[in-house]
Parts: sequence; structure tokens; C-alpha cells
Amino acid sequence: MKAHTMSIINSIVLITVSAWGYFSSDSPSITALIPLFFGVALILCYPGVKNENKIVSHIAVLLTLLILFALFMPLNGAIGRGDSQARNRIVLMLLSSAVSMVYFIKSFIAARKNK
Repeated sequence: MKAHTMSIINSIVLITVSAWGYFSSDSPSITALIPLFFGVALILCYPGVKNENKIVSHIAVLLTLLILFALFMPLNGAIGRGDSQARNRIVLMLLSSAVSMVYFIKSFIAARKNK
């Protein structure tokens, strides 16, 4: 699988799981939609990542890294509340973002080797 494919999968996971969490909540908060906004931004980066544009690819990596780190605070909150559904949704978004980062790193290493 290529980095651009994993990036679009990550985007879809962020968007759908974030929206699911927001709309299934008894007291929804706009902050639950932050991963959704990151997912939309990653989709907007998709054409550049697919065409191997360095700047756009680095922006996509930065966005992925930011959301990866940003999801740890909600995870701690979900664990503290004992909310297993929220915990599972956040872990799913963390896993897809982490795998996406791995594919980005692999693609950057391959691009450097090909140089």
C-alpha cells in the first residue's frame, strides 16, 4: 500500500469516527469534531500526496502527527470516565493515524534512496 492510499483511509476513519462520536453523544461537544476537520484537511492534501509533492506531503505528515498526539488527551479522558465506546473510537483513530505515519515515513525513506 502506498502512503497516499493510507492517508485517504486515515482521513475517512477520522471523519467517520469523529462524526459518529459527536452524533452518538448525549452531550456533544464541538471539540469531538476536531479529528473530522483534520480528516477533511488530509483529504484536501490527497492530490498533492498522490503526485508526490514534497510540500503537500510534509503538510499531510504534520497534520497526521498533530492529530496523533492530540488524540492522547481525549483517550485519557475516556479511560478516566470509563467510557469504553469513546475509548474504542479514539484508539481506532490513533491506530489509523499511526499506520499512516509509518507509511509516510517509509515513502520518505524510499524517495531518499531513489535520489
